[in-house]
Parts: sequence; structure tokens; C-alpha cells
Amino acid sequence: MDRIIFHIDVNSAYLSWSAVHRLQQGDSLDIRTVSAVIGGDEASRHGIVLAKSTLAKKYGIKTGNPLREAYNLCPNLIVIPPDYNLYVKASQAMVNIFHDYSPRVQQFSIDECFLDYSNMSYHHGAPLEVAHTISNRIEKELGFTVNVGISSNKLLAKMASEFEKPNKVHTLFPDELEEKMWPLPVDELFMVGRQTKRQLHQLGIHTIGDLAQANTDMLYTYMKSHGLLIQSFARGLDHSPVRKSNFEVVKGIGNSTTIRFDANTYDIAYKVLLSLCETICMRLRSSELVCQLISVSIVTADFKHASHQRKLYSTTDSTSHIFYIAKELFDELWAGSPIRKLGIRISELSDNDFTQLCVLDTDDYIKEQRKDHAVDQIRRKHGTTAIYRACFLHSGIKPMSGGVGEEHYPVMTSLL
Repeated sequence: MDRIIFHIDVNSAYLSWSAVHRLQQGDSLDIRTVSAVIGGDEASRHGIVLAKSTLAKKYGIKTGNPLREAYNLCPNLIVIPPDYNLYVKASQAMVNIFHDYSPRVQQFSIDECFLDYSNMSYHHGAPLEVAHTISNRIEKELGFTVNVGISSNKLLAKMASEFEKPNKVHTLFPDELEEKMWPLPVDELFMVGRQTKRQLHQLGIHTIGDLAQANTDMLYTYMKSHGLLIQSFARGLDHSPVRKSNFEVVKGIGNSTTIRFDANTYDIAYKVLLSLCETICMRLRSSELVCQLISVSIVTADFKHASHQRKLYSTTDSTSHIFYIAKELFDELWAGSPIRKLGIRISELSDNDFTQLCVLDTDDYIKEQRKDHAVDQIRRKHGTTAIYRACFLHSGIKPMSGGVGEEHYPVMTSLL
């Protein structure tokens, strides 16, 4: 039978999830109905708009705008701080519903998923009918709305879900391309950004249909392989499978943070590095991978950037081991200038079927592995704030993010 793929995307995810939570806590105001945005904290240098309501959008407020600019556009704007733990829980509740209709669900991002509905009609009904059922269940059980795109591949399903919003179901099958997709501006096509749009306009290509029918040799001459890729997308071609995990093709995992104040001591820098290590190592173990290359980057208060990396003798997924190497890299890298931003990236990833130990290792690998997995299980079950390392107590450093936040420590483990 033909493939049937759903792409399901939450409408204004962060805003919707925050709105539902506030209503459940007894708030009488639905922030989706007023001029409101989800935004960072200006004091921590993260003062940008992350999500916006429909009314805020009418004032010209866009995602990524600085909060100060948003206030200038709408003086009565309501700003709600983000709650990422809440968003993760809301996302997981949505994914749990999807698994009722297909065993193969790929979470593409925190607010969007692909669902392979091929050969499932016998069990649950016709695709269009089931798409509406899923949409209605999410609204009734979870309180927010989604758009659903239906097609024969992931690309077209994603394009379909971007049509009229909110709370809509759309189809975009190959025989509907000329009517529904080709008249759209070329920059609405997946993988066409501002620079690519500019190049295409210079070639006289303004719509997706223009791109689909353009001379292939000309595209390759001016845009090389990227031109061929986006032309195949314009023609609706995509054979990628719906994978159960996004980690199958991941090349590296990284995390960085801008520090609220300019750090100028090793103690503060080490705690920020440890917090960053906690997040990337938990993601590494969740993906059932190990790494062999570790890099640390620094941005100083005068915006000078520097980085350093090291390849390990053997692969690892140990938080303690990666943090130890990160500290050594930092010591070799830092010249003493006040630090504005710190980052860690791990790469050269491979499966963790076995671990080749080095005779020079002094760590008890099995003991460290059991400790890391126990902490991971607690955090997955009770949230990332359920267990912290004791070194973060009274430090002002927010564990599992690298940022600076309120001191709330329900459970503590020993200092490394």
C-alpha cells in the first residue's frame, strides 16, 4: 500500500502550553486571547520573544525580537517567562497519544512529530478521519490545538501542516502539488532560507513552481548540490523514513550558555561547565551513544571567541570523565579575561555496544556508569530539578542548564 505520513505541529507551542498550565492553576485569563508573548529574562541577557499570541502578532511582534522592541510595539504586552520542564511534559503527553495510532513516531522537535500511518487504516480508520480524531483528542485531553498535514512522504506532510492555522487538517499529495504548493513563495519551501531566497530571486525564481520547473543544469551551476536538493523538494520528492529516534544521524551534541554576570574565577567557570556537561551527557546516554572528541568554547566579555578540543583514547558517556576533560581544556584555553559565554560540544559519536577501556584509566567505569544511569532515571521520572549535585548549593548556578537561577535543591548528590 502507499505510504501515509502525518506531520503534527502544535500551534504556538510555548504560549499554548503556558496558557493551559495557567488556566489549570486557576488563572482566569487565557493568554492566547490577549497580546502576550513567552520571553526570556532581560537580566540574564536572554530577553527575546520565544512565542507570541495572535494579537501580539498583529502588532508586528515576531519570534526572535528583543523584548524591549516588543514592548515598544505593544506597551501593554504581557510577558510570561518560559518553563521548559512544563514544555517537556506537555510534549511527552502529546507523543503518548500518537503512539495509540502508530508504533512508529518520530519526534522532530519538542512541538512537532512525524507519524507513519501506513497500513494502519484497518486498525483505526481512514487517514483523514484519524487525523481529526487525533486533533480533537489533543484539544480535549490536553487543552491545546495542533495542525496536521497528511501526505505520502515527510516533506509534503510537513508542508501541508504549514497551511492555514490554527487547528486545521490539510492534505498535500503528489497530485495536489500544482494547485496547493507550487503557487507559494519559494521561501516557504523547506530548506530555503534568506540567502537561498536571494539567490533564487536573482535567477528569476520566485515561486515553488518556478523552482520545480527550472533548468536543473542552471541550478547546479549557480547553487551546486543544494540547488538540486531544493528542486527535488519543490517536486515533492522525499524518501526519508519515519525514524523512532532523531539520534540515528546525529553527528554531535552541544550546549552553551550566556552567563548573567561576567565570570572571572575558575570556581564559577567549573560549575557552569559541569552544568553543561550534565545536560549533554544525559542526552548522549539517552541516545545510546558514546563520544570520543570533546571541545570547549569561550566568549569573553569583549566578545572574543576561542575554542579547544581533545580526542580521547577511548569512547565514553561518563559525566565525570567528560567534565574532567572539559576542565583541562578550559585551563589550557582561558587567559583570565572575564567570561560572557561558555560552551561544550561532544562529537565522533558511536554506538555504546561495548567500551574499550584504556590501561591508563584510573576511574571505576562500571561504578560511574551505574551512578549516571541512576541519576538519569530519577530525572526522567521526576524532572530535571529532582536531583542536583551538592556543589551547586548556594552557587547561583542553575544545574542542567548552565544558567543562573533560583536556588531550589530537593535532592543532592556528592560533589565531583
